Amino acid sequence: MTEARYYEDVKVGDECVTPAVTVTDAHILAYAGVSGDHSPLHVNEEFARTTQYGTRVAHGLLGLSVTDGLKTQADYRFQPGISLGWTWDFVGPIKIGDTVHVKFRVASMRTIKKPGWGIVFLESELINQRGEVVQRGEHRLMIPRRNGTGEA
Repeated sequence: MTEARYYEDVKVGDECVTPAVTVTDAHILAYAGVSGDHSPLHVNEEFARTTQYGTRVAHGLLGLSVTDGLKTQADYRFQPGISLGWTWDFVGPIKIGDTVHVKFRVASMRTIKKPGWGIVFLESELINQRGEVVQRGEHRLMIPRRNGTGEA
C-alpha cells in the first residue's frame, strides 16, 4: 500500500483501479434494512422475475456506496477529507453475484480560499466482471494540503 495523498501529491490524469467485491444477497438485504427501501425489485425474487432484469438487482445507491468504499481501499487514496458531492448515473443493473470494481481518474483539481485544503474531481466508473460500466459519474472531494496553510 502507498501512503495516503495530500493535495500536492495528486496530479491530473492519475488513475487507479480498486480491489473488487462480489455483491451478495446479504448486501442487498442489509442495505434495504439500513435505507428502509424494501422495493420488491430488490427484495422479492418472484416480483423481480417479472421485470426487465429477470431477477433481483441491487439498489442504485448501494452501488454508489460500494464505489465510495472501494475507493478507500485503493492503493491510490487520499488523506481524510470532506466529500462535497457526487454527480452519478445508474447505467445498468447490479445483480446478485456480480463482482464489481472501480476505475477512477483525477479529471481536474483546484485550490480554494479555505486555508489548508484543495478540491479534486474524480471521474469514476463502477465496472462489473464482464467489463460493463454499471454506474458512472464524478466525485468532488476536498482534501488537505500538506502544510495545512493553503500555500504551496
